[in-house]
Amino acid sequence: MTRWSPRGHHLIGSYGLLALAVLLFAVFSGVLPDTFPTRDNVSSILSNQSIPALLALGVTLPIATGKFDLSVGYGLGLAHVLVMYLIVDAGTPWPMAALAVVLGGALVGALNGVIVEFARIDSLIATLGTGSIMYAFTGWLTDGSRIVPGPEGLPPAFTGLYDGRFLGLPLPAFYVAAAVAVLWTVLERLPLGRYMYVVGSNPRAAGILGIRTRRYSVYAFAGSGLVVGIAGVLLAAQQQIGNPSVGLDYLLPAFVGALLGSTTVRPGRANALGTLVAVGLLAVGLAGIGQLGAQFWATPLFNGCTLLLAVGLAGYASRRRLRAQATDHPH
Repeated sequence: MTRWSPRGHHLIGSYGLLALAVLLFAVFSGVLPDTFPTRDNVSSILSNQSIPALLALGVTLPIATGKFDLSVGYGLGLAHVLVMYLIVDAGTPWPMAALAVVLGGALVGALNGVIVEFARIDSLIATLGTGSIMYAFTGWLTDGSRIVPGPEGLPPAFTGLYDGRFLGLPLPAFYVAAAVAVLWTVLERLPLGRYMYVVGSNPRAAGILGIRTRRYSVYAFAGSGLVVGIAGVLLAAQQQIGNPSVGLDYLLPAFVGALLGSTTVRPGRANALGTLVAVGLLAVGLAGIGQLGAQFWATPLFNGCTLLLAVGLAGYASRRRLRAQATDHPH
């Protein structure tokens, strides 16, 4: 019986998910030749998946340090409502409103990190609590109703953040590409990212090495909050109203993308390119089943099953990576 070489296993582990995404796109293109492999459909996928992709990239940072940020859905809802409030109700120029929300997102993220690290509260519980507070603030700000612009509407330059195109592609696709490039550089090429990975894989060893574990966890949460703020501005430009109930629907896809992404490109650890590949696979799958006329419950079913698969694969990839390290560096 033919055995796979270690290099073959490495290639499958690193790029199997990308190959699956390409295969899935080819299958749906064959089944739906008139609608799926079209420029309009590709543009629609790139636009519609830009916000879930940004959120997935945001939660990738805390996951790299071994933490989870469950507040991102609530933060997205608050961020987009706050942008609308500042522009519509407070009359703030949209660039200032957008900048305030993005910086505010980073500040809230840093606060999450401080609560987790210095109050010594589990990240799942801490961010669920802070997320609930954000949701309460969203309700207070809107009084439970939508923020709707007047007859003059929103500034065209603001809505153009989402509706605009560049080189024939939707602008949001370039925001995602830029976020991937920045996160990849930070995590893979800078000491900051390497320290985050060490903190995530072995906090005790990181402490022995003199790495300030608490500091880098706070940095990761602040980065996550910054990305959530950017996604909130983009969501406001897309929706063009402030809806206090929007946000939580994005939480599950974000974690599916980040966790599934940790099984590819750099198997066993959260990484930006892997997250992008995973989001692409999910986007193709959801677009395909949608065009096949699936019922409304197919989307949450798809996301839920994929999350379970992602968690299982992420755990397997992490264990395999640790075994490989132990083999390469035996005691």
